[in-house]
Amino acid sequence: MDDKYLIIKSIAENSDGIVTTKQIEDAGLNRTIIKNYVNQDLLVRESQGIYTLSSTLVDEYKLLQMRSEKMVFSYGTALYLHGMSDRVPRLLDVTIPQGYNVSRIKKDHPEVRFHYVRHEWWEVGLTKIHTPMGAEVILYDKERCICDLINHKKHIDMQLYTQAIKEYFKSSADVRKVLKYGNIFGIEEKIRTYMEVLT
Repeated sequence: MDDKYLIIKSIAENSDGIVTTKQIEDAGLNRTIIKNYVNQDLLVRESQGIYTLSSTLVDEYKLLQMRSEKMVFSYGTALYLHGMSDRVPRLLDVTIPQGYNVSRIKKDHPEVRFHYVRHEWWEVGLTKIHTPMGAEVILYDKERCICDLINHKKHIDMQLYTQAIKEYFKSSADVRKVLKYGNIFGIEEKIRTYMEVLT
């Protein structure tokens, strides 16, 4: 293997097996070499500007999130990553700001369910976690997940809803934080009712 490929391989190995055109260019390499490595089956083109090492098993959560910095794992997917649901998501839930264009991602990823929120709500509760494969991804914290469940109860699977709500309020509740979020989303009284019943 040549030196240029070894540089790309090193970048990818430090980025969960994923490398971008920008990272390659930032390393002083010309983007035109990428096509050669794809043709040699050393790199796999996953989407525009995103490549993986053909020899590496890549984390699907990380790969999806690299398509857009505005996609945050939420609802059932975030609950699973937090260990609040034992159900491996069949559909991946992500939340994005209203008006943000994800038409290309939707086309490429029918397994993703998009939720839209106001711009000022999108950042509430952002945090990071490691996936089962060890990659770091962005998702909503437990308190934001609980607020989203309560706010959209009609659209949530009841088993998922009940398990997460009970587990949260009986074990890991951060009362101040969840009430603060509840105030932002206008559901503080609903949250207080759950707290009275479940704690």
